[in-house]
Order: sequence, then structure tokens, then C-alpha cells
Amino acid sequence: MRTIKLGSTALEVPVVAVGCMRINSLDKAGAERFVQTALEQGANFFDHADIYGAGTCEEIFAEAIHMNDSVRENIILQSKCGIKPGVMFDFSKEHILASTDAILKRLKTDYLDILLLHRPDALVEPDEVAEAFDRLESSGKVRHFGVSNQNPMQIELLKKSVKQPIVANQLQLSITNANMISNGINVNMENSSAINRDGSILDYCRLHDITVQPWSPFQYGFFEGVFLGNDKFPELNKAIDAIAGKYDVSNTTIAIAWLLRHPANMQPVIGSMNIERLKDCVKAADITLTREEWYEIYRAAGNILP
Repeated sequence: MRTIKLGSTALEVPVVAVGCMRINSLDKAGAERFVQTALEQGANFFDHADIYGAGTCEEIFAEAIHMNDSVRENIILQSKCGIKPGVMFDFSKEHILASTDAILKRLKTDYLDILLLHRPDALVEPDEVAEAFDRLESSGKVRHFGVSNQNPMQIELLKKSVKQPIVANQLQLSITNANMISNGINVNMENSSAINRDGSILDYCRLHDITVQPWSPFQYGFFEGVFLGNDKFPELNKAIDAIAGKYDVSNTTIAIAWLLRHPANMQPVIGSMNIERLKDCVKAADITLTREEWYEIYRAAGNILP
């Protein structure tokens, strides 16, 4: 699969990341088939979080991939910490360190390639995060660090104390959830698309070599459902299907290709456990939509150009 450099690092990563949030929905044999298929497709970047399945997803993954030293050398592991479901966010030094140790134990590995802070913590103390990151880096437990769902000023606040580069930012982004793109198109306009809800995070990430990792690339709203094949989006599906026919691929492939066409060099995180959908997502790495096709899909989603 085509690769990009992750953030400002020299680490080459596939342009499609495999999200493991739902791997606990598979039985043992199904999980093994899924992971093996991903590897056969060149999709060796696996995204986790300690809250996925309350940790069981990491355990299931480690078993499915038959984790050992030789396997570990050929995959890239990313996980996230900082959420106590239904309770609070916790970026304290103690929680980050304890969570990372637990993640490593579940994944049966000595290190993570990337650790992300999972969503913003309103009570974050940058000095504590810095201490945790320093200890994790010096011990070899984590090689690179990033965040999720954070705006430019939140990242700048962390950088006040954190010396390691922030290399990735996971953000909700899809064809139908594209305000971070739309507010850049509708500058100085008096319409809802012009509202800057994220502090120009897309431009900020490009300026600072932070890889944007779109999550829920097929969802509309906040987990309200997928837009592909949905009667709520007739014009969008008509446009996507027509372009998919031109390239002889599925609509899934085109939805991911739309994200990959953006010059920010994004790395979408796909969450489907369906092997055929996984293959369709990977095919997007070989397709470069034209500018006309990209804008056709953008407009068909209901976006109006000023």
C-alpha cells in the first residue's frame, strides 16, 4: 500500500489505518482472518484505545495476530489513553503512565509506535503530560506522541511543556462531516459553513506537520449512521456511485479516496470488521480523484460553493 511519513517523523505508515474498536465483535477465527487479511493488503498500521471493549479489543488483537517479536517488527501499533468512560477525562501523569503499562500488557508488546491523548482533558496540566511523555520515551515504551480531537490552542498549550513533537491528531472527518474543510472555503461569508468550530485545525496541522487521522470516515452526524447507500443523501450517493463506476471500484473506495485526495496527506482510520470493506478501503490508496470529481462529491453532499 502507498505510504506517507507520519507527521514530522521518518516513520513510513500506510495511508489507511486499521481501527480495532470493533474487533471484539468477531470470534477468534474471524479476528485472525481479519488481521491476516489486513497484513496481506499492506495495512499493517493498527489503531487501538484502552477504552475499546474496556481493554478487550487490545487483548483480542494480540491473540489474533499471534504477537511475538518477529510479528511486532512488521506492524505499527498506535493506542490512546485518557478517557474513563462515563466518568471523566484524565491526563494526569499517573493515569498516562499506568494506562500505557496496561495497554502494553494487553497488546503483549514492549512498546507503542504512537500514543495519543484521547480527547481533551479540561483539567490538563501540560507539565504532568510532559513528565509522563519523557518517562515513556526514555524507557522506550513509546516512540511517538499525538492527540485526538484537539484544536490548535490546546496543542500549543501542550507544547509549552511537552518537548516531543505532536505527530498525529485524530479528528472526526467525512464527506458529510467536513466543516474543517468548509470553513476554509467560506471565509468571510455569512453562512453556517463559515463558522470556524475548530480554530482552523486542518491548516494548523498542515503548517506543523501533524498527520490528520480522520475517524468515522463513513459516518454522518455523531454516530447517526453511514451516508453510503442512505436515502437521506440521494444526490451524494448518485455522485459517488457514478464516479465509482468510472474507476470500477465500490462506493466505499471512493469515500476514502475523497479524503486521500486532500493535500494534507491524511491517514483515515477505518473501523469496519468486514473483510471485503477492508479491501475496498485499501484500494483507495491507488486512486487519485480529479479536482472536478472531488468538488462534485463535495457539492453533492449539500455544500454550496460561495
